[in-house]
Amino acid sequence: MNETARRGLVLVVGPSGSGKDTLIAGARAALAGSTDHVFPRREITRDAEAGGEPHIAISKMEFAARLDAGRYAFAWQAHGLSYGVPATILDELAAGRAVVVNVSRTVIDDARRRFDRVRVVRVAVDEATLRERLTARGREDPAAVAGRLARAGALQSAGAGDFIIDNNGAAEQAIAAFTAFLRDLQPVSG
Repeated sequence: MNETARRGLVLVVGPSGSGKDTLIAGARAALAGSTDHVFPRREITRDAEAGGEPHIAISKMEFAARLDAGRYAFAWQAHGLSYGVPATILDELAAGRAVVVNVSRTVIDDARRRFDRVRVVRVAVDEATLRERLTARGREDPAAVAGRLARAGALQSAGAGDFIIDNNGAAEQAIAAFTAFLRDLQPVSG
C-alpha cells in the first residue's frame, strides 16, 4: 500500500477567503456516517458570535493556560488571534483515523517532523475571486483586504500542498474533490 495515501493528519491550508471552512464543512457533512474521518474544532481567542467557522471560543488567558499545560497538538498566532488544535487529535491519529484540520501553513514543517503521515491540502483561488470573497464578507477595510491578498500571493507561490483543490468555481465541485480525496485515504494498518 502506498504510504502517502494512508490515513493520518490532513492539514488544510490556503489564504483567508479561499473557502477552507466551506470545504471542510461540506466534507464533514458528506462523511457524517464515517468513523474513519475526524474534523476537530479549533479553539480560537475570538468571540463565538464573531462569524467564521464554528469554533470553540476561548479567552486569551484560558488559551495561554491550555498552551502551557500542553493541551494543544498545534498552536499559532495570526491576525491578532490565537489558534489551537486540541491534543485529543493524537488519540484519533493513534486509532488510525484521518484527522482533518484547517491550519496555518506555519505549522506544516512541525507537523511533518512530528508525524509520519501528513498530507497537505492546499485550497487555491485566483486573486480576483479572493478579493471578491474577502470584500463580500465585510470583516475588514480595504487596506486589510490588500494585506490578505499580498499574503495569499506568497502562499500561492510557495506551492505547498500534496493535493491542490481549485476553488474558483462552484463550491460543490471543490467539496466533491476534497471528499473523494479523503475517502481514498487508506487505513494505517491492513
